[in-house]
Amino acid sequence: MEPLSVLTPEMRQEAEALRREWAENPRWKGVKRDYRPEDVVRLRPSVMVEHTLAKRGAEKLWRLLHERPYVHTFGAYTGAMAVQMVRAGLEAIYLSGWQVAADANLAWQTYPDQSLYPYNSVPQIVKRINNALMRADMIERSEGKVSRDWYVPIVADAEAGFGGALNVFELTKAMIEAGAAGIHYEDQLASEKKCGHLGGKVLVPTAQHIRTLQAARLAADVMGVPTVIIARTDAEAATLITSDIDERDRPFIVPGERTPEGFYRFRNGIEAGIARALAYAPYADVLWMETSKPDLEEARKFAEAVKREFPDKLLAYNLSPSFNWKKFLDDETIAKFNRELGEMGYKFQFITLAGWHTLNYYIWELAKGYKARGMPAFVELQQKEFLAQAQGFTAVKHQREVGAGYFDEVVLALTQGEASTLALKGSTEEAQFTEEPAH
Repeated sequence: MEPLSVLTPEMRQEAEALRREWAENPRWKGVKRDYRPEDVVRLRPSVMVEHTLAKRGAEKLWRLLHERPYVHTFGAYTGAMAVQMVRAGLEAIYLSGWQVAADANLAWQTYPDQSLYPYNSVPQIVKRINNALMRADMIERSEGKVSRDWYVPIVADAEAGFGGALNVFELTKAMIEAGAAGIHYEDQLASEKKCGHLGGKVLVPTAQHIRTLQAARLAADVMGVPTVIIARTDAEAATLITSDIDERDRPFIVPGERTPEGFYRFRNGIEAGIARALAYAPYADVLWMETSKPDLEEARKFAEAVKREFPDKLLAYNLSPSFNWKKFLDDETIAKFNRELGEMGYKFQFITLAGWHTLNYYIWELAKGYKARGMPAFVELQQKEFLAQAQGFTAVKHQREVGAGYFDEVVLALTQGEASTLALKGSTEEAQFTEEPAH
């Protein structure tokens, strides 16, 4: 480490301000950093770039997690999905790496959730979603009737980091540049990463994942954004670990057993998940233990163990479509599941893959009906859209929804009202969708 004397007076002043911020701002209560303000300052550029959407989103997410009984949402992977979710009233967007792997990655491939896609795919979808939300906002402003705050926080999946601490540092920066409010990292080996509900999961040592969390926090500090860092552990179901070097992991390692790849056998379960969550807690804002089934008693046991040592630590829960919900729970329990989780401290709750399941089922349903009955199948869908307008649905006017009217306003501004080439004027949408059709 070079001596601090290499800092300029201005850099010293910046470091001192950062030290006070960490010590005095309630946002950083209970957050541990194994690096100094001077390190952050030395890693920053001379001209700080403002990352408005990421900063605003992180601040809003943090506020919602403390003001609401819980924040619940589901996974989107297109801008249109996100716009409809916000229009329907959801206050956050979850961006699942599984969904990106399956249908929205920059390799243009269909992949299982095994970190096979290019590492910058999720940041690009974060940007795409933010652009779509911004367009919805701009359309409403141009119409003089802004109905809501369109810029909801996006919580993005950074997988196992696609490599070591330096990869995590760069990926976190890319997420922030794209406008992510929260980011989660899991404690699997990046080169063997699996969906939390697949087999063959390999954990890294506890200390290695702490380094991952610190790399993410350092990147956020360097960028000047209070990103919400979520630590996920897969210890409840993982069966392998790379090393026995960390003494905190040794109680869960099967002695004398190695796999052909050299991994150690790991005794999984909730106790292993709790041990890891407690180790991660000082370095994360939110803790998430991936589970094998929806179980309120298991959730309560985990929450109580964390809250005993870290009473203010927030929790997250994956309401996964990988679970056969009605196989495990009755209707009454399903109906109260969100509320009871919220009371335990699970403030962020999300259905990871709901966007993918919704798109597949409803496209399949329409295609099957259209194949069998022709146009009546689509007209039935259109009638449902018309009826939904009374509840705030607007996408029946698809030209308006994507901004045709907004860009007419651009033309009108440029021509000061003298244009004869406006897109919506004289359109079929204007003629046929101005009023709700009779039923």
